[in-house]
Formats: sequence, C-alpha cells, structure tokens
Amino acid sequence: MSRAIICFLSLIVLAPFVFAQATFHGNIARTGAYTSSGPRQLTGVKWTFKTEGPILSSPAIAAGTVFIGSIDGCLYAVGQQTGQQKWKYQTKGPVSSSPAVADGIVYFGGSDGFFYALAADSGALKWRFATQGERRFEAKNLHGYETKNQMIPDSWDLFLSSPAIFDGGVYFGSGDGHIYALDAQTGALKWKFATQDVVHSSPAIAGGVLYIGGWDSFLYALDARTGVERWRFKTGDDPQVHNQVGIQSSPAVVDGVVYFGCRDAHVYAVDAADGRKKWDYSTRGSWVIGTPAVGDGSVYVGTSDSHLFLGFEAKTGKPKFTLSAKGLVFSSAALAGDLVYVGDFSGRMTAMDAKSGATVWQFQTESSKRDPLKLLGPDGAINEKAVFVSVFRDYQDMVLSITNLFSLGAIMSSPVVDRGAIYFGSTDGILYALV
Repeated sequence: MSRAIICFLSLIVLAPFVFAQATFHGNIARTGAYTSSGPRQLTGVKWTFKTEGPILSSPAIAAGTVFIGSIDGCLYAVGQQTGQQKWKYQTKGPVSSSPAVADGIVYFGGSDGFFYALAADSGALKWRFATQGERRFEAKNLHGYETKNQMIPDSWDLFLSSPAIFDGGVYFGSGDGHIYALDAQTGALKWKFATQDVVHSSPAIAGGVLYIGGWDSFLYALDARTGVERWRFKTGDDPQVHNQVGIQSSPAVVDGVVYFGCRDAHVYAVDAADGRKKWDYSTRGSWVIGTPAVGDGSVYVGTSDSHLFLGFEAKTGKPKFTLSAKGLVFSSAALAGDLVYVGDFSGRMTAMDAKSGATVWQFQTESSKRDPLKLLGPDGAINEKAVFVSVFRDYQDMVLSITNLFSLGAIMSSPVVDRGAIYFGSTDGILYALV
C-alpha cells in the first residue's frame, strides 16, 4: 500500500465527525428552497424505516444521517443510504419537534417539557433544558364544540417548535408561552421572551432578527442576540368566538419580507424591517398551517379545510395557480429546481411544476393504499363525512376525526430534498426515502 493511500486512510480515521447545519424547512430563514435537485420522475421507494408511532415532524439530514422524531417518544438517527438505524434516544413524551443539527449536535424539543441536545454521532445526551412545561393551545367553545364552559385542548395543535441555531445560540418556542435562546454548547439560558399564549411556530432568523408566531395571534420580531422586541404584527380575530385564531405556521424570510400563514384563514406578507403589511390573501375560512416555501419570486403554501395548494407572486400576492389536493395540507412544501413537493392528509406526496402547478407525479403511502377505514372517495380524495364524526358532539369528536386521518398514513411531515432523493415521515410511523 502506498504512503499516499495510508495518509488518506489515516485522515479518514482521525477526522472528527463533522456536521453542517441542517434544520426545518431547509435553512434558518425557513425558505423551503433546496439547492439539491429532487426526483423529477418517481422511480420508487429507496427504503423505508419504521418507528413505533406516527411521525409528524420533519427530517434533518447531515453527514449521511437522517434525523427524525416520532410520537413513540424517540429521536432516531438513520443511515441516509441504507435506511438502517444508527441509534435512537428515548424521551418521556411524543417528539413532534423537527430536529436541527450543527457542529456535531442534534437539537429538538420534547412534549415532556425538555429541550434536548444530543451527540449527533452517538445519540449521547450532552445537555437538556427544562422549560416550564409543554401544553397544547386550549380555549372555551373551541371549534364550536358544545362544552362552552370548559377549556379544551386543541388536538389540531400537532407540531412543537423546531429550533434554529445562530451565532452560538439555539432558539425555539414553547408551550409555556415563551421564546427561548440558549447557549448551543452548554444549554445555559441566554434570554427568554414572554408572549400571551402557546408558541409552537418555529423561529426564522435573518439579519440578526428572529421572527416567530404565537397562538396569541401575534407575529413577533426580536433581536436574536438580546431578545429585545423590534415589533409585533397582529393577525385577525375570530368573530364567531370559536377560537379560529393563532399562528401555527412558521415564517419564511426572503428579500426583506416575512411570509407566513395563520388560523385566521390568511396568508400574510409583512415588511421584515418594521412589520407593516405588504399584502394578505384570504383563503375564505381555511386555516394556513404550513410554512410558505419561497423562491424565484414565488410563494407556495397549502390550506386545510379547502384542500388547496396555492402559488403566489411574492411581490404582490397575486395568485399564480391553485391545485386541488386530496386532503388537508399541513405539510410545508419543498422547492427544488423547477419542482415543488408537498404532502397531504390523504397520504399523498405530490411533485408539481413550480410555474404552472401541474402535477408531475404522486406517491401514496401504504396505509393510504389500504385505506383500512374506507375514508377515501373514488377519486382518492378524503370523504369528509366519513372522517369527521359527530358521536359525542364535543371535543372527543375532534380526537376521533384526527385518529381517522392518521389511519391513512397522512403526510404532515415536510419533505427534505437531498442528492436526488426526497425524505419525509407519515402517520403510519414510516420514514420514506423516494428516488
């Protein structure tokens, strides 16, 4: 063996386990735009990895490893090429926060009220930080249910905040109503900012400013280094007092504009410098939960009840196209080249032309193909009369309806595009890799 080869192999052995940052929706500005191209023609399933519970979170990919959380309470590390488990870390509650990876550490929040930092190569705990506890958004008369005098937790509050890593800090929102900044290496508290309700939106950071939405109906702009408020933007209130309010969507920041969706049935574009509204688009009563994908002068986002996927002109908010999806769209779209990828509650992942919205291909999860509860119509779309039950006529019907949808292998996870493949999870507990 030559000396050059020996030196090369020695470098491999001695080199540290190095990770570039990977985070929800592609980057800390949350644009959803990926430099890697995705599958233009669907060849098939590269591999699947089965967890023990539904997957709501989105994957993060770094150094040949796919990191994903599951409702079974675990954070998994899976080989990107093989689909084989490298390690898993067990928490004491569901994991619906999407992980972020930087400098050899993977970060995520747990429903058990802890925020975790693990060694990315081994899954060993480096530190954990105790918040004041996680909880869902709750309100009286929620969604018009008859228990008017009882606070009801919102079962549609499905995601936890996913962290952003910036300038030595890690940032996230919490169900305790605070936005946190911790030292990324030690977990020491740098600052926290109190809102008026649950914060499950994920922070976007651009130009040293952190943007994040709250269930209190405000979008906040904070100095990322100090936590000092720059401005706040008020979204709409619910005139029917059924609490169709609050921001579940995470903001995306591009060219000095913040784009986000809201439960008040609007897509917003506000000036990143001062919070003044540039435009808004009404979805006519349908929530906007996903984070907009923004690129090449366009904005892409889905709706809930109306089952639509929309493309807009970024400057004006003028609609470019409308695609009828087969179910509610909570997944945040990924933009890669001239294609957009997004999942929906019917268990379908759709690739479409970014300019026209024309469908290029669709993939259906195995649970959706089986449709064990017969919830899909002849056209493959969700039959809402079959899904949304009225048995108890209170919040238990909400729980049953979501359980029905989970049986379809619904895709709420947001796809990640990397090296010609696309990765996402579904409520059948499977992490998919498609090529």
